[in-house]
Amino acid sequence: MTALLLIPLFLPFTAGPLAARAIDRLAPVAALWTLTIAATVLAGASVSALGALVLTGLLKLPVFATFGELVHPLPTPSEAFVLPAAAAATGALTVSAWTLLRWALRQIRALRTARRQADRSGTAGDLCVVDSPLPDAYALPGRPHRIVVTTGMLRSLAPAERQALFAHERAHNAGGHYRFLLAAELAAHCHPGLRRVRDAVRLAAERAADEAAATAVGDRRLTARAIARAALATHASPSARPDFASAATTGPVPLRVAALLSPPAQRPRMASWIALLLAACAAVSACAAATGVIAFHHEVEIAQGEARR
Repeated sequence: MTALLLIPLFLPFTAGPLAARAIDRLAPVAALWTLTIAATVLAGASVSALGALVLTGLLKLPVFATFGELVHPLPTPSEAFVLPAAAAATGALTVSAWTLLRWALRQIRALRTARRQADRSGTAGDLCVVDSPLPDAYALPGRPHRIVVTTGMLRSLAPAERQALFAHERAHNAGGHYRFLLAAELAAHCHPGLRRVRDAVRLAAERAADEAAATAVGDRRLTARAIARAALATHASPSARPDFASAATTGPVPLRVAALLSPPAQRPRMASWIALLLAACAAVSACAAATGVIAFHHEVEIAQGEARR
């Protein structure tokens, strides 16, 4: 049982290299869905495994064994392994929960501030113009969806480039990309091996919005120029927007501009193998965690005298 619970703790480290290949091989929207689902499953499996290890260690202690109504010792490997593993799992879950709580509170404050700022500013449909010399533009999630842009950003772009930028941000709202970013961020807080996957999800969301904007304005070069100029304008301007509020200026902008300046890529056959490998990685992790948790439950029933080996 314990060996099975270790599999979901190591497999997420293999997802990072696969995520980098998925960005290169898969279409942006396909990469966005594939990476987000894989990260969510891997994170859930790792948390389940850590929880089972914690409970195993606790039930080895007399006070918790009594509370769990154990009439026999819990049939597990040597305490020299189980107790340190449980202590490490407890520490990992505590750190993850603490950092996630701090991040969530910070994002809630940033979202409320951005919402208040948008509500006080002039709007034209879904476009909200904030009077600020600092160039910035982003898609603000929530109801109603808003595109927030500062007067500083409007001054930095030509009229045609503004339309490309607005199309990019509208694509974020239309695709609900903030949901993908939230899921990837939560996964990254559950397991450090998923941080590279989170970054890949952010890039996939931006690439998907880039392609949608290029289609909307009918000019890939114009879209690339708008994104590059917007990124240059915001380079030295701090932004208080939430991390999950998608913006055209985030991610590796040179890579995105280069992709837009190239013709739409023909996806090789290897693309499907990358998706299958990510799916297999997530499936193996989920099966190992589920099997380990079921085995742990059976061992508890044995210790309670309710089942036999």
